[in-house]
Amino acid sequence: MAEKTHQAYPLAPANGYTRSDGESLVSEDELKRRKRIRLFTYISVFIVFQIIVMAVFGLTVMKVKTPKLRLGAINVQDFNSAPATPSFDTTFTTQIRVKNTNWGPYKFDAGTITFMYQGVAIGQVTVPKSKAGMRSTKKMNVEVTLNANGLPSSSNLGSELNSGVLTLNSQAKLTGKVELMLIMKKKKSATMDCTIAFDLSTKTVKSLECK
Repeated sequence: MAEKTHQAYPLAPANGYTRSDGESLVSEDELKRRKRIRLFTYISVFIVFQIIVMAVFGLTVMKVKTPKLRLGAINVQDFNSAPATPSFDTTFTTQIRVKNTNWGPYKFDAGTITFMYQGVAIGQVTVPKSKAGMRSTKKMNVEVTLNANGLPSSSNLGSELNSGVLTLNSQAKLTGKVELMLIMKKKKSATMDCTIAFDLSTKTVKSLECK
């Protein structure tokens, strides 16, 4: 009796459809194309992010602001006045403040603060050459002595002393440079214009306004 032979046949896909080599290549090309699009998208987002960071950096860190020069609280040590003469002399202590809000130090040259009565200089104090650090305030204590010796006889000093309030002004200008990132230097001048009102009855400062 002859033996029966069994022939094996390849299994067909479950859906009855066989994938061709051409379709495999198309799918691979499509995957590569999608990967390239995704890569370009990431690169574009990164570039936009860097532009935003640089813009913010330029508008904040690299923007140079003018430092501020101001007087601190005034402590009167001595005050003498004579409306009949008229004359006065005073000694007080105060604090010179150079406020630097930049992201780099402000190095300034020596300067002078001039105290005046109705536009006439009655005394000065020297501001030494120094530096205000990054986003900090340089504070310098000084003693000031003023008197009316240099005032003309035509001034209104007598009537003002009789009123009980003496108003003086102080002005100053410091020149220097703000240094950023150790490579960029920008010239900036700090200015000050203060009005000081002394209460003669209490021999204290009634008000101090600076701009």
